[in-house]
Amino acid sequence: MTIPVTRTHVLSLAPNAKPQYLAAFDGADEILSRYGANENALRVAHFMAQVLHETGGLTILRESLNYASADRLMAVWPKRFPTRDAAAPYVHNPEKLANFVYARKELGNVNAGDGWRFIGRGMIQITGRDAYERFGRELGVDLAADPELAVDPRFSLAIAAVEWKASGCNALADADDVKAVTRAINGGYIGLDERRGWLVKTKRVWR
Repeated sequence: MTIPVTRTHVLSLAPNAKPQYLAAFDGADEILSRYGANENALRVAHFMAQVLHETGGLTILRESLNYASADRLMAVWPKRFPTRDAAAPYVHNPEKLANFVYARKELGNVNAGDGWRFIGRGMIQITGRDAYERFGRELGVDLAADPELAVDPRFSLAIAAVEWKASGCNALADADDVKAVTRAINGGYIGLDERRGWLVKTKRVWR
């Protein structure tokens, strides 16, 4: 048994969803079943709650690093920007910011410009060269060569489903543990309250 996920379902939760994301859901049932994400309503509700949070209700295709103030940069990255003077050169300079804060070997960003090239994209905002290469291998597409394919309707939902399964989220969703699902997807608990709010909404659609 699989639980259907349709454009109508998606639009009831995300009326301003980007066309690219809506198109991705046209093949949702087959894609999600490949990774066990739609075997029951609880899994679908948790999966969709995470996706809806990560994409701002399916309105965010790629991460915005266009920060308007040094104070905000200091709040988001206090270790990177301990003073306003340190943060000032990165205000309204997203490429410079990405190449600074994401120049990390643990993300696989070892080449000049990798931070900007591999900013967060898609339904789970994959970030870093390693992630693009890993998902590309799984799907048989060279995401590292063309990172914008992460928001292509042919691949964006599959990428999210691959990560969902690989992170053990099917079992966590079966246990109805939104905190554990959030940690598996996010690596921490950023936006946990908002994710809980989305879960309340998705559970009304998929019961």
